[in-house]
Amino acid sequence: MVRLHSNHLQIGPGGEVPRALPHDYPSNVTPGAPPSSQIAIVGSPTALGGHFAGMERGPADLRGAGLIDRLRSRPSLTGAIFVDHGDAPNDPGWAPDPDPVMKNRQLIIDYLAGLSAHVGSALATVPAPRLLMLGGDCTTHSGTMAALKRATPGARLAIAWFDAHGDFNIPATTPSGNVWGMPFAMLCGHGDPGLVAACDGPTVREEDAALLGAQVLDEQESRMLAASPAAQFGSGMLGGSAGLAALEGWARAVGERCDGLYIAFDLDAIDASEGICVAMPEPDGLSVETAVAALGIFAATNRVVGFGPTATMRRLDVDDATFDRHVDIVAKLTEAALG
Repeated sequence: MVRLHSNHLQIGPGGEVPRALPHDYPSNVTPGAPPSSQIAIVGSPTALGGHFAGMERGPADLRGAGLIDRLRSRPSLTGAIFVDHGDAPNDPGWAPDPDPVMKNRQLIIDYLAGLSAHVGSALATVPAPRLLMLGGDCTTHSGTMAALKRATPGARLAIAWFDAHGDFNIPATTPSGNVWGMPFAMLCGHGDPGLVAACDGPTVREEDAALLGAQVLDEQESRMLAASPAAQFGSGMLGGSAGLAALEGWARAVGERCDGLYIAFDLDAIDASEGICVAMPEPDGLSVETAVAALGIFAATNRVVGFGPTATMRRLDVDDATFDRHVDIVAKLTEAALG
């Protein structure tokens, strides 16, 4: 159990936290009203951002393994209404490209426009629904933020970016040319003008952005992050009570000045020992328990407008039992963020 200062929230053994009153949100929802009970589900079937295929099948694999039914059975989601709006159109979901700077640049630009429109249609179905974005690679989040921003003109949005990697490269710093290593920078307004424009960047102010769990950073990317106003909470830091207390302080400050928070969660932020099924599992990541506690802090201090677990990839060596554990982890994280 992690307990913070007595006048702050307390996190119990299951990661549960008291819910704060939601921040006023510029929509037709009465200020102070509880969050909408409807959760709009959208799939982002893309692996265009990198050098190998597989992540484009993530949304279908999660649905096929019964994720939505598992969500309905989670204790704090039993009253939620899940409406699946399907996958954003994307053909091809992946294509080989030897470009050493920006692989599949034009395909990604075209896809982000369609993804934003698809998310926007889902968000327009009821007043202020919350979003569950299933990915797909992390370029998904830059398109999602564009849709959230368009749905609430004038809103000040924040983002919590969970990832083992920084995703803060730009074409001048990338060692691989994988655009899935750039979307956090893109939505902050950095990088190739075409890619930034495709996601309406910047959609957040950098002081309203945080990187959580990152511990595999490229050198130039690390320098850019160190010079940025964006907050950083490494996996080791978040593993202790002092780190969670620091996160709570940042989350409260952001919750007071922002109208909504989107949580981008690349599942490789979870430590490889937990059995997570992703393309690039990393050691020394977040435990599921720590991730749930961090998500609970955001849920208690901010109006969470969306949660995006991305990078699911069922590799050929993954058996049914292992993937079943993966889907349970995704359900547990979703409950912590949206429950």
